[in-house]
Amino acid sequence: MASTSDLKNGVIINFNNELHSVISVEHRTPGNLRAFYQVKLKNLKNGKTMENRFRSGEDIQIERLESGNYQYLYKDGADYVFMDNETFDQVTIAGDMIGKGGNYIKEGETVQIFFHNSRPLSVEIPPHVYLKVTSAPPGVKGDTATGATKSVTLETGATVNAPLFINEGDVLRIDSRTGDYIERAKL
Repeated sequence: MASTSDLKNGVIINFNNELHSVISVEHRTPGNLRAFYQVKLKNLKNGKTMENRFRSGEDIQIERLESGNYQYLYKDGADYVFMDNETFDQVTIAGDMIGKGGNYIKEGETVQIFFHNSRPLSVEIPPHVYLKVTSAPPGVKGDTATGATKSVTLETGATVNAPLFINEGDVLRIDSRTGDYIERAKL
């Protein structure tokens, strides 16, 4: 068993029978009272953050996660199928575990999957991806100075708002966390 002095940012602990990631730790000693640790935690199951106060020296259970690089193969209904780059084993991940970021990964893209007790826990998609524009309506002449945007369709089927000068066939850099256009890729 570990104690509260082992808490550091990024450590995974078992708290109330659920896995939480430590976001921040602050050791406090208020006046003549007992010292405690004020810890900000993120629930790995539902993504909610919370704060908790641990007594100094209290026992905590630190969990170990396994991770590996996996290649995205294809989408099977609402699920995503990945292949381990080392053992070539295939893993099916539920679409709700991946979230909106799944709209921006294309076949062959490498992601990192975290496991706890051989069960997939989370999928980390690269923060920025390069995707080709498959459909873009023509921009209206004279609107270029206003900063206007238009909706374009990418090779994964996702749509993003991009500037009017973007044309079909352009490769865009997209933020996979938010789905925002960042820039046109320079080839």
